[in-house]
Amino acid sequence: MLVASLAACTSSTGAPVVPSSTENRGPTGTVPAGLERFYGQSLTWGDCVPFARTDDDGNTFKNPDARCARLTVPMDYANPGGATATLALLRMPATDQGRRIGSLVINPGGPGASGLGTAVRSATQAKGSELGKRFDFVGFDPRGVGASEPTIRCLTDQERDAERAEDDELDASPQGVAKVEAEQKDFGDKCVQRTAEGAALLASMGTRDVVKDMDVLRSVLGDEKLTYLGYSYGTRLGTTYAETFPKNVRAMVLDGALDPEQDVVEELVAQGEGFQQAFDAFTQWCLRRQDCALGQDPAQVLQNYWNLVRPLIERPMDLGEGGRRLSYSDATTAVIQALYAEELWETLNKGLADLQRQRPRILMLLADSYFQRDKSGRYSTTQDAFTAIRCIDDARVTDHALVLEAQKRYKQAAPFLDDGLPASPALDACAFWPVPNTSEPHLPNVQGLPPILVVSTTGDPATPYQAGVNLAKALGGALLTYEATQHTAFLQGNSCVDNAGSAYLVDLTVPPQGIRCA
Repeated sequence: MLVASLAACTSSTGAPVVPSSTENRGPTGTVPAGLERFYGQSLTWGDCVPFARTDDDGNTFKNPDARCARLTVPMDYANPGGATATLALLRMPATDQGRRIGSLVINPGGPGASGLGTAVRSATQAKGSELGKRFDFVGFDPRGVGASEPTIRCLTDQERDAERAEDDELDASPQGVAKVEAEQKDFGDKCVQRTAEGAALLASMGTRDVVKDMDVLRSVLGDEKLTYLGYSYGTRLGTTYAETFPKNVRAMVLDGALDPEQDVVEELVAQGEGFQQAFDAFTQWCLRRQDCALGQDPAQVLQNYWNLVRPLIERPMDLGEGGRRLSYSDATTAVIQALYAEELWETLNKGLADLQRQRPRILMLLADSYFQRDKSGRYSTTQDAFTAIRCIDDARVTDHALVLEAQKRYKQAAPFLDDGLPASPALDACAFWPVPNTSEPHLPNVQGLPPILVVSTTGDPATPYQAGVNLAKALGGALLTYEATQHTAFLQGNSCVDNAGSAYLVDLTVPPQGIRCA
């Protein structure tokens, strides 16, 4: 129901002003006792530009169809009368409102990534299709993330630059380990000190609480049941929502899955294997080119790569601007960023060739893209949120021997990421995290769940294929296999994947068992 509308043509500067409108479509479906005011709240939709937190956001949010709003949720669901948080929302409306099914709620993963821009890009990709005609695309920033308020903030831009410029974590000596662990503890302390609501927000940023926010969102959008698209970590949100609210699920596409039972060590090793597989695919592509930065001899490719990046450990390369230097860790981060999609392989080859000529700029740009650092030196809060969410979603590892063994296994799984130095037993930030974890990986109990669709890519570097196989089995869902080397696939231009996923979301037609796309 449209409650009120405020229209305007221009601002005092002459710039167009997006009209705002207030809607009340809830409460809808099941409402937990004590949460009625949240499940039945109104949303005021208006201009998205004020929600931008990065330069890319600023450009993306100018889409004329995009509208943004804020959703209020309790900070602590055990105390709904206490402090609250607001989640940033972005909606791209269905193009055929007369045949509209409902909202497709989207999360791009991370954890800690903003969902607002993803809604715009996904709706643009689906424009003209039945999916685009019949669903509003709704992206959200989870609590503490992006444009949601309060927002986590741990390091300043200058501190993040300084952290990237050093390779302290490579020092496995007792003094080096002590220094790294002191820095990791300090990171958690700064998160508490510099974040509004401090420990209270950190304690509530885990998946356990975000899925409760998603159910509030479902109701407020006017949907009796949730239709959801989750990528990467977003598959964990989908899995946990399905376990918490199985009867509130209409349909879910979970793409680039996290294995629901895999602990943090096994996940690290599996991811190392995934990135090595992607690196091998890149080198095979590179060797077919006369300009391959790694040479023409398959037997020497890995050594040639090490010869390029390992010297950065002792001698970071001056960028020639603002005193920045390309460190070893930044160089490897740049390579990892390029391995997420084949479209970046050309850039990676050029960056490695330039590194040989003492020109580090391309690799630094790739690393900056991974860390979401813009041209002015500002960082998004994605990395802060990533750590905070992982630390509260997984059991903490405090055994130095276990960490050391994990690091050794990781180097064996991903030789291209082996720095040639002894593995370090240093504990990470989660070992010192100032609030306890609220979740742990486990086999989900999803009785009463309708069929869901898992998409898994054979050469996915970040979330290996087998994780999708395991998730589909755990949820009793269908598995769509995509044969490619990239991270996630749905609504990214492959008609086989897009058609199967869209037919499922629109008509609830589950793809045939064993379906494969290439």
